[in-house]
Amino acid sequence: MSDGLRLTIVLKHTIYSNNFIIMKAILLIAIVVIIFIVIFQIAKASEYVSILKGEENSRKQNNKINAFLMVVFLILGLLGAWWCNELYYGKTLFPQGSASVEGEKIDLMLYITIGVTGVVFLITQILLFWFSYKYQENDKRKAYFFPHDNRLELLWTTVPAIFLTVLVVFGLKYWFKMTGDAPKDAVVVEVTGHQFAWEFRYPGADKVLGKKNYKLYNQPAGNLLGVDFTDPASLDDIHVGTTMHIPVNRPCKMVINAQDVIHDVGLPHFRMKMDAVPGIPTTQWFTPKYTTEEMRVRTGNPNFVYEISCDQMCGASHFSMRAIIVVDTEEGYQKWLAEQKPQYFALFPDKAPKETVPDSTKTVALSTSK
Repeated sequence: MSDGLRLTIVLKHTIYSNNFIIMKAILLIAIVVIIFIVIFQIAKASEYVSILKGEENSRKQNNKINAFLMVVFLILGLLGAWWCNELYYGKTLFPQGSASVEGEKIDLMLYITIGVTGVVFLITQILLFWFSYKYQENDKRKAYFFPHDNRLELLWTTVPAIFLTVLVVFGLKYWFKMTGDAPKDAVVVEVTGHQFAWEFRYPGADKVLGKKNYKLYNQPAGNLLGVDFTDPASLDDIHVGTTMHIPVNRPCKMVINAQDVIHDVGLPHFRMKMDAVPGIPTTQWFTPKYTTEEMRVRTGNPNFVYEISCDQMCGASHFSMRAIIVVDTEEGYQKWLAEQKPQYFALFPDKAPKETVPDSTKTVALSTSK
């Protein structure tokens, strides 16, 4: 059998399979809709028959039962919410606290939001279910209707608007700070996302990242970031993958790029998040508070690591797009940095400076003369 015929058979089989799946889905949806319509019509018919037969008392009794169940549901629901909080709060990132100085403001805003909305939620839900019980149908009570109330509408419109405005103003303040100019002593790291990994590049001794050109991707082989080595600033740049190193108690500025689709740099422990957009570099900066070793002690997890996750659906292997951040002491970071070699020398080994080898003959002659 020729490859062309085999490919044709495979394509036809795939088309038939897809059509079967689509028809099956449509049939299931149609069955569900028909069942819903039948149940609805039976319920309405039963209600009309009950009224015609004089079963009004039975309906009122069911109404009382439903009103009582409203109170039961309220109590069980509140207990369930409390129990879930006791069960799962310790497994969230809140007990650890923010691992960055700037992230503390994000946590504060989140606590305020949860506190205010939590109080409003409790008040409204308790009133909702309690009113359903207290004002259930009663032949001795007549419902009171009012179509409009300016004071109420002004109250429930103005108060949330003021609260949200305050949160937005503070949020914008923190946002502009974390995406604005970083302190002069900040460590600069370029973070580039592609399906499905992160690449990191550090400036060398000149503290300047060299230019890039997408046309230079993998030219020469291994130039995964498309660095333009005709730019003198790129000759001492350091390219590392998988793991990013930064020092503690020192600002870190991330210059974020993407090579294919939109990704998102998610730093949950530092409370940071920024889109990685092809062709449009974005930036954010933060100051780590704890080294990786200190966080292992704080969390009681000897295997703890800071991670970069992709928080934007970017393809089939989106779930696996993660990298590690190692927060070192300043001394540890400087030691690690000194061990790294510029990418230029890795791609062009003939350009690398020759290591100086001690002349053993001179050493021997010197010792003999002594």
